[in-house]
Amino acid sequence: MSEVHDVIIIGSGPAGYTAAIYAARANLKPVLFQGMQPGGQLTITTDVENYPGYPDGVMGPDMMEDFKKQAERFGTTIHFEQIIEVDFSVRPFKLKTDFNEFQSHAVIVSTGASAKLIGLEAEKTLMGRGVSACATCDGAFFPDKKVMVVGGGDSAMEEANFLTRYASEVTIVHRRDEFRASKIMVERAQKNPKIKWDLFQSITDIHAGDDGKISSVTMKDSRTGDSQVKDCEGLFVAIGHTPNTKIFEGKLDMDEKGYLIAEPGRTFTSVEGVFAAGDVSDSIYRQAVTAAGSGCMAAIDCERWLESQGH
Repeated sequence: MSEVHDVIIIGSGPAGYTAAIYAARANLKPVLFQGMQPGGQLTITTDVENYPGYPDGVMGPDMMEDFKKQAERFGTTIHFEQIIEVDFSVRPFKLKTDFNEFQSHAVIVSTGASAKLIGLEAEKTLMGRGVSACATCDGAFFPDKKVMVVGGGDSAMEEANFLTRYASEVTIVHRRDEFRASKIMVERAQKNPKIKWDLFQSITDIHAGDDGKISSVTMKDSRTGDSQVKDCEGLFVAIGHTPNTKIFEGKLDMDEKGYLIAEPGRTFTSVEGVFAAGDVSDSIYRQAVTAAGSGCMAAIDCERWLESQGH
């Protein structure tokens, strides 16, 4: 543990890899920890068509492999390990994995956020094959199709409204007839002629057709216990996201949902020398391109801060 690194990057999605590219080009010799899901949420995404520079689209895992190669080309050291503990009380900062301890003058946190899922096995196998957790990312793949949105919060209403631009019919599935969503968002969805409602329903299974893509779902009525199978060409799970910030509890300031709080328009966290990039501090946009942009910002903020500290 004797070596003290200039910067350690925790997380390997678009934010982490972009931060690594910029930090490496600034000769900071960054060390990046990929964590348990190298490449982040994009590794469970199939076609990505909204990232600049890929005019024909790209598979999510291929895109993240491109990011990784570019980071390595400029000298980033990448570890397939997960940081399980941090000590930000003294500098240099101390970080632990299951196997080793590391020290660093600065840290960029880009651990992302995980979409909350229903919890069905079929949900995992059909993710990217008709099941999605992001309407903005995938809505355009469902022109004139009948799709469902699961959830009762603002994001569910927002995603349902967005999907009506493409789908012929959008059904909101919710286990109650009361919503967490704000009244204005519910009213907006109710006024949309393309949106239908399946209330007091929970999805208990998802079925694939012969083409390996979603074809129907089984729904259970919470009042009667009766089940029924309904055709479905796309299922959007909109029950929220959980930022991956557990190891930073009590060490970095967070909002009530657990997202890291950064200075407005910057990437500085509540601890000097620790920077936040990507979905870990963004509960609004959650896009690959915005994550990459904030990774660039974090690396530049980090480089300038290190210089001011004489490193």
